[in-house]
Amino acid sequence: MQLDPTLGSEIAKTRPCLILSTNVVNERRRTVVVVPLSTSPTASPPLLIPVQCADRTVVAVTDQIRAIAKERLLTRLGEISLSDMQAVESGLLRILELG
Repeated sequence: MQLDPTLGSEIAKTRPCLILSTNVVNERRRTVVVVPLSTSPTASPPLLIPVQCADRTVVAVTDQIRAIAKERLLTRLGEISLSDMQAVESGLLRILELG
């Protein structure tokens, strides 16, 4: 996804993202809710959650969750495992203090 232009400390450039919003929301809105993925940092839960994406270990940068326009979507890379999704959900609950 194309995350530029950005401001300040927002994660930038074209990179893979994990779509978090539900299919119902995705069908009815012109935006999707995503968490960007990065290959640079090492895992550091709950902010940086390790996941497998396109046969690589990357980190979901949970403090950079955002809604983006569907026009930013470029290519579908696949799906993450249930255990990886649960780890991302757990990280989000912790940083947003929802659980």
